[in-house]
Amino acid sequence: MIDSHAMQTQIEKYLRTPEALRIPEIGGREFHVTLLARGEYNLNYLLTSQTDDRQCVFRVNIGTQINRADQILYEYRALKLLAGSGVTPVPYMVDDSREFFPQGILLMEYLPGEPLDYRRDTDDAARVFAAIHQVDVPVEQNHLIREDAPLSLIYGECARLLDVYFTSELADPEIRAYLQEVLAWMDAHRGEERYYQADPWPCIVNTEVNSGNFIVNRDLQTIHLVDWEMPRWGDPSQDLSHFCAPLTTLWKTTFRMTDAQKRAFLNAYKAHIKDSHLRDTLDERVRLRDPFVYLRGISWSAMGWVAYQTTFSGMKNQDTWDKLQQYMQLEFIRSLFDPYLGGELIISLSPTN
Repeated sequence: MIDSHAMQTQIEKYLRTPEALRIPEIGGREFHVTLLARGEYNLNYLLTSQTDDRQCVFRVNIGTQINRADQILYEYRALKLLAGSGVTPVPYMVDDSREFFPQGILLMEYLPGEPLDYRRDTDDAARVFAAIHQVDVPVEQNHLIREDAPLSLIYGECARLLDVYFTSELADPEIRAYLQEVLAWMDAHRGEERYYQADPWPCIVNTEVNSGNFIVNRDLQTIHLVDWEMPRWGDPSQDLSHFCAPLTTLWKTTFRMTDAQKRAFLNAYKAHIKDSHLRDTLDERVRLRDPFVYLRGISWSAMGWVAYQTTFSGMKNQDTWDKLQQYMQLEFIRSLFDPYLGGELIISLSPTN
């Protein structure tokens, strides 16, 4: 495990190097360095200038969720694509040379504020998603992983993750049997992805949209989506379904969105979308996506539940462990999937024109 205090000392040394002083946001300033946040895949430090009011985030990449050696470059390039949206952090510098640090580093804008409140901020979140999803991306600059077969992609990921749980001696036999039934249902229904293939509306999607990844500044009346570790090029329903999913809203809060609240959120999103066709087909796109997004969340939880008790060597967070235990209760899992297993959905096989 990386020592965050030793890394802080290393950053302080780096800020005095000729290479760092050539960076406009660093040069000519003395910075105070403090640990801002530590996650499984990144260490984030706040740089506060002692010379003026400049503050920056210094991000040290220590892992990847998408199996990429160039993880920090992938994130930086995504932030560059989004720089004109006005709702994401501005990236300043990236260095993946591994010369001064053995890890890749990223310098970006610091955005003070608080996490999103589902009871106050969903309309603003809808506006953020609409701004991001309507960013024009030149073909030659698009480095993002593509979701050409979105439901099969999720199904394959879930099958791999759930295998960790299915083969574990720790697994509850009743939960194992139920999740095997859910996985079989998903396998039988993933062909409905031809809806998206027949009527593509590709855009930048974040894929990790829990409340903690939004920064709301109530004084400035701004809201930003700040974590861009694993964006993709896919359908907007990816983000919208994920945002509304119980596994997302409950991750950092006790809030579970009602059907009426979900409709209101989607209607707020549509109000900011210029393309009438997307507005007209959005409900169907989200409806087809929902059960797969739920399974993705449960699959990650099942894998994490096993890993936290066996092989996981990273930083263990008590809040994460408490939430994993909550999600791996059969009653909770059934609340997500019984509506699908109990009766076939009526699925449209062609998009609305």
